[in-house]
This record gives sequence, structure tokens and C-alpha cells, in this order.
Amino acid sequence: MLGFVSPLPQQPQRPPHPPAHRHMMVCGDDALARRLAVELRYVYGERVTLLVPPDRESGRPDLPPTQRARAAALFGRMSAAINRAGAANGTLDGVGASDSDTNAQVDPVTIVEAAEPSDDVLTGAGIEHAAALALVYDDDDRNIRAALTARRLNPRLRLVIRLYNRKLGQHLETLLDQAAAVAAPGLAGTALDTSTTVLSDADTAAPALAATALTGSSKIVQAEGILLRAAERLPPRPGETPDPGLCTLALLSSTRTDPAGAEGSDSSGSDGPRLLPDEASVAAAHGRGTVVLETVVQAGRDRTAPRMGGRGAPLSQVFSRRLRWSAAGVAASVVALAIASVVTTQDSPLHAAYLTLLDLLAMGDPAEDSAPDARKVIQLLAGLAGLLLLPLLVAAVLEAFGTLRTASALRRPPRGLSGHVVLLGLGKVGTRVLVRLRELGIPVVVVENDPDARGIPVARLLHVPTVVGDATQEGVLEAAKIGRARALLALTSNDTTNLEATLYARSIKPELRVALRLYDDEFATAVHRTLRTAHPQAVTRSRSVTHLSAPSFAVAMMGRQILGAVPVERKVMLFAALEVGDHPQLEGHTVAQAFRAGAWRVIAMDTTPPGDRLPDLAAVPPYGPDGTRPASGLVWDLHPGYVLRAEDRVVIAATRRGLAELLRRPRVVTRTQG
Repeated sequence: MLGFVSPLPQQPQRPPHPPAHRHMMVCGDDALARRLAVELRYVYGERVTLLVPPDRESGRPDLPPTQRARAAALFGRMSAAINRAGAANGTLDGVGASDSDTNAQVDPVTIVEAAEPSDDVLTGAGIEHAAALALVYDDDDRNIRAALTARRLNPRLRLVIRLYNRKLGQHLETLLDQAAAVAAPGLAGTALDTSTTVLSDADTAAPALAATALTGSSKIVQAEGILLRAAERLPPRPGETPDPGLCTLALLSSTRTDPAGAEGSDSSGSDGPRLLPDEASVAAAHGRGTVVLETVVQAGRDRTAPRMGGRGAPLSQVFSRRLRWSAAGVAASVVALAIASVVTTQDSPLHAAYLTLLDLLAMGDPAEDSAPDARKVIQLLAGLAGLLLLPLLVAAVLEAFGTLRTASALRRPPRGLSGHVVLLGLGKVGTRVLVRLRELGIPVVVVENDPDARGIPVARLLHVPTVVGDATQEGVLEAAKIGRARALLALTSNDTTNLEATLYARSIKPELRVALRLYDDEFATAVHRTLRTAHPQAVTRSRSVTHLSAPSFAVAMMGRQILGAVPVERKVMLFAALEVGDHPQLEGHTVAQAFRAGAWRVIAMDTTPPGDRLPDLAAVPPYGPDGTRPASGLVWDLHPGYVLRAEDRVVIAATRRGLAELLRRPRVVTRTQG
């Protein structure tokens, strides 16, 4: 059953759209679907059809808001925010209607209620004439079934699929692209419009969440073939000259240390963070921290990642330290007895060692009365050592058996552990963040309430100390050594649990660095201010996974791929690779002329000949015989006077508004005579 919602009130003015059949479809059952619909509607100006599960309990006012109600409320807030800001100065990193769009009439956002994205549902929602479809259900199986159905109904459709299983996603991309080629052989020249992209919100957000927990660490954007490093730097002291790096990507908020400040949100106004400022703005910004680009390099083979398995367990993991010391003591006794036998009996070393071992194992004949006294004493001592050897061997067998039996058991935090990160929650996001932290060599202690959580096998495989229990209960965080931790990452899917655990951790260690996962922006801002007021000397950050990952899904629906996203307080800066020939804002302009403050900036160029380039700059180039990747030709120190040509491929840093302007499809504007 389909339930269509009437046009939402107070829609902001946007440019007219192409014919009604060219729309974007989003199917999902959680916050990511709503965020993605907002991104497409209010950043890219696309017509959006959102499919959400139906409300089966609409008559009960005591239940929480439904998917449709949440979506409608979110669209209403965005509409009101854009209208308040005015047509020329919108929110969402400055997104708003341009001057030419002020008098244009916007098309409505359509919300469809459907239990499953079946053939009838997708057909009724206009799948046959849609430009792109995003399947972002929290269930991988449902997304796969819907993708197969959608590809059959519309072979020309661009598909963006949310999958946690990365290996399965690679195979699914190939399968669906092949299915499109078979169903419509003429699609060879329109590969961009019929591509299949598989993304994971957990993978997209994990690097930013991991970097949030590290004091003074760089924000690293790594998409296999390319690595960008952005560093957050404090305001310079009087008399100091700040290091500009390769370029300044952002100015941090001037209110970020003010407990009553808006902490980098859109309501900060001119005091909020400024993305991609020009040189004059950077020079005039006194007392502000900066985010600067340090390096843009070709990423080599990752040698810092922990081994996810091995041919065998190390000796130290099979036998305890006490047992190993005991075995070493017995061995030293045997060696000492053999040396004593050589010295006292003048026997050869080999024969003396042989007799000592026979005595040790009670296999030798007793010394005769005519034997030297030294021989008799050594034999008695060897027999005594043999008595000690028997329980040692039994203990070794029992311990080895127990170790093999409990090789998959979770480790407990060591007694002397300090300087680690406490990670709450091993769901999809928490598991990816755990792997990322271990790749960076950061010690981690995990706290998880569910012993059967998705990330428990990963923690066991990586030998990460894990505490099973409710983080809000007394004694659980203490068991994770929160008092000696460097940071707390609260990444459970429950906002209340994250907040309660944060408050409890701060009661134990007030100066603890905290990053907590919160969805609602207004709630996150209120939490941020309160924690800042209560603990002004401690660092507090709140992050939304959907806020970090939604831009990647939106850009994929436009036929491109984001290399990475870097959070700048409560805004997001995006990195993407583009062909210059597809964008008149870049082609024929110098690097300096192509820069638009607050929108985009060219930071690197791929000088690889067009015929030798990989289809995607983020693709993994093959390793050579020596274990290294071939040079990519990536040049980051571009001369400002270099003229960008159509065949050039560049890496840009952009705001959401700027990237939307670069990727926005041509509009068909209808004017009336009056």
C-alpha cells in the first residue's frame, strides 16, 4: 500500500527542474535515508522521492515519531532554516538559492510509505524514469534484493547501495553492471549514468571518528590510491608566525573555547568555522585556529595495519610467563649438572650431558659403590630435577590445552594499561573505528553490552581487551581503566546511553577527552554547551555518522565519488577527484582563478597520461614485483598560473555547496511572458 504525502509547507525557492520523470529516489528505514534526502533536496536541488516503512501504530500517541513524521519534521526544519537565512545566504555550509533562483517555484518532496521496495512499490514511485536510486536500509539482504529488482525494472538507473560487507559489495557492483549491459547493450557509452556504487556509512565515517579521539592528530583522508593529511593547528601566540602548510583549508570557530558559544554550528554566524577561506580572510583572522593541508601523497602498502590472522599463536600466548620461567629454571639446572659432571669426573661433555639426561628421566643405572662421590651426588640432583620436570610437563600440557580451547576468548584489560582509548559499542560503526584505531597503532579497550555483537569476533581476532557490560553501570568503565585513558569514544546507537556514559566517565576523570555519537543536531549542540560549561578544560566533540556519510551517498547519486570527508567542528569538508573537461568552472582557468573561496579549491592534479589512468583515482593500483605500487603522477605543488585543460584530472577540496554547484545537472528553465 502506498501513502503519498502532500507537498510540504514553507518550501524554499529553488530553480526549476528538468521534466518530472528525472527525479532521485531514496529507500531506507533510518536516519541516513532522511539525511540523504535532505542532502539531495537542499544541497543539490534535486526532486526527491523518499520511501520509508509505514506507520502501523498511527493511532497510538504514546509511541515515538514514525519514519514519515521524522522525515517531514526534518524537511520542515530545513525549509524554515533556509527561508530564515534568506534566498542569498542559506545554511548547510552556505547552501541556498542563487539570485536567479529567487522567484522560481520548487517542486514538492514526496514521501512514500511502503513496507518493502517491491516491483509494484518501485513502479508506482516512478522507478522507470528515475535518474538514480539509493538503497540505504540497515539490512544488507533487503538492499541486495531491492537492487536486483530495481536493475531489472530500469537498466539505465544509477544505483547507490549501502552494504556493510565490503567484499560482497565488490562482487555486487560487477554483477549489477553486467546485468545492465546485458539488458541494454547500448549503455556502453553512458557508463557514468548507469553505474553501481556500493558504500558503507561505517567506512565513510570511521576515519573522522577515529581522528576525533586523538589529541593533536592529523585528519587523514585515505582512499586506497590517494592519501591526504590535514592538521588542526592552534592559534599562534604573539610574535609567532603560523605555518600555512600547503594551503589553509579552514578557519576554526572563534567561539570554540567559549562555553556559551555555538561550537561551530550554523548558528555561530561570522564566528563559526569558515571553510576554504581566501588569503585575505586568513590574514585577518586573529586568534583563530586553522586546518591546513600538510601532504597529498600516493598511499603505499599499508604496513601499520595489524595482522588479522596468522599461521600460529606465539609462544607467549600459549604458555604463561610463570610456566616459561619454570621451564627455563629446569633447563638451567640440567646444564649446570652437565657442567659439574664434566668438571668432577673428567668425562667428555657429550657423554656427561647424555648421562645427566638419563638420570633426569630416571632411565640410567644407579652409580656403583666404586663410582666417585661426585657422580653419586650429581645423579641424586639429576633425579631431583627429574621430579620437578614431571609436574612441569603436566602443567605445560594442561595450559596449552586450555589456551587452545580459549584462543577465541576475549582479553581482559591489563593491570598497568594507560594512555588508551575506551571505545563504547561494537556495532557497524564501532567495529570500523576499532579497526582504524588499531591500524594507527592506538591501544584500545572496548566496552560492549551484547556478547554477541557484530564486532566481538573482530575484537577477539585483534586481541583487543574487551569488557562485556553496560557502560552506564557502576564498575564497567572502571574495569576498562577509564581513569587512565586518553579518550572516550561513545559510539553506541543510543544517544541516551552515549550521553550517560560520557557524564559518568567525566565524573571519574573530569579532563577526559570525549567524542560521542549523537544524531539530532539541536540535542548535540545543547549537550556540547552543557559539557563545555561543566568541564571547560576538557575537549568534547559530538559527531553524527549520517552527517559525515550522507555527502558521499549524495555525490555517488550524482555519478561521482568522494575520496573522503573531514569534519571541521560541525561542518564537513569534502575531497573529490574530477575531470576538468566536465566542469566549465575549471576548464580554461588557472589554478588561482579556479579557486572560489568558500566553495572549492584545486589542491592536486593527476599527471598520469589519460590512457594509463585508472578509471577511478581511489581505485587500488596493482602492486609490482617489488611490493610497491607504481607512481600515480599526483602533483600537489601546482603553480597558481597553470591553466587547467579539459583532459586534466584534479583533486579538489570543496564544501557541500561548492561540490553541489560543480556537479549540479543542467536545468531547463521555463520563463513565462508577463
